[in-house]
Amino acid sequence: MIEKFMDEFGPEKIIEVYDPKVKLHGFVVIDNTARGPGKGGIRMTPTVTVEEVFRLARTMTWKTAMADLPFGGAKSGIVASEEDLKNKEKKKQLMIAFGKALRNIAPKIYIAAPDVNTGEEEMRWFVEGNGNPKSTTGKPKDLGGLPHELGSTGFGVYHSTLVAAEFSKLDIKSATVAIEGFGNVGSFTAKFLYEAGAKIVAVSDSKGAIYNKDGLDVPKLMEVKKQTGSVINYKPGEVLSNEKIFELPVDILIPAAMPDVINEKNVDKVQAKIVVEASNIPAKPEIEEILHKRGILVVPDFVANAGGVISSYAEYRGYDERKAFELIEKKIVKNTRLVLNRAKKLNVKPRDVALEIAKERVFKAMSKNS
Repeated sequence: MIEKFMDEFGPEKIIEVYDPKVKLHGFVVIDNTARGPGKGGIRMTPTVTVEEVFRLARTMTWKTAMADLPFGGAKSGIVASEEDLKNKEKKKQLMIAFGKALRNIAPKIYIAAPDVNTGEEEMRWFVEGNGNPKSTTGKPKDLGGLPHELGSTGFGVYHSTLVAAEFSKLDIKSATVAIEGFGNVGSFTAKFLYEAGAKIVAVSDSKGAIYNKDGLDVPKLMEVKKQTGSVINYKPGEVLSNEKIFELPVDILIPAAMPDVINEKNVDKVQAKIVVEASNIPAKPEIEEILHKRGILVVPDFVANAGGVISSYAEYRGYDERKAFELIEKKIVKNTRLVLNRAKKLNVKPRDVALEIAKERVFKAMSKNS
């Protein structure tokens, strides 16, 4: 198994856990701990695989290094059916069992966090099983947490988008934006951009996409999503299939949900001038290369969406919400500028530059430790 992923950076450990009592099947990939304990969320989906978790763990290695935080990279996955995900009691059992199973590694070499289908409540259950509140960030406030529900990742994506727009000489107030995904990250990104005067023309969720070229009222949209369970019930607007959101004539496209959504099938149909990767691994590097050659600016995931892990660091240090958000803005603005300016100078895609910086930092830590 591990041979498939091995290179000079990791992974250090792949741990598979099983608890027959609650039918827990999960895995953790500890990719690299040279700079500190491996940091990474727990995703709960029916289709999660070790390979997906490894790719996400590696992204975390780069993300924590790029944000210059004393963490390494890791990630976990729990295989949970659609029924399990709807059943609060079942989710609680799975999270408690997972926290318990990871007692010997968390928080020593692994610190968990929310991810797809996990939030502050799931982090409470993980701590309940694990016994150590330091084993996770994104916890509820009463456990000393800064919940991701405050919108830290979306706040960072928003600032990264502002920098990318400014870099492309695009006025955010006249920019049109499409956002794939309206969960925690997508909805907060939409909220902050809407408040800055951008025109959000399309958003999608698992049920489909809603499009209105004159712009969507984001607070109303959030209410519709809350009341009806989907953005497609928003009016006025045209309901489209999920795939269509990547092909709309917009200035800025923000994938904020699933992996590999921009791919061989639709890469040539992307009309946006800027793609800001709010989700992890929304496109493989070779797909980004095609976008780059077409003159589309792509801000890579581990630069744009590091707000969550910066907030995790703030929580780890005991900062309050205000201090956390100040730190997110400062780091994301600085890193996005650094990467875009250097990429332009070298005429390469932003990911190449960002990877170079992150790798340098990880290598330095590895040689210091050896």
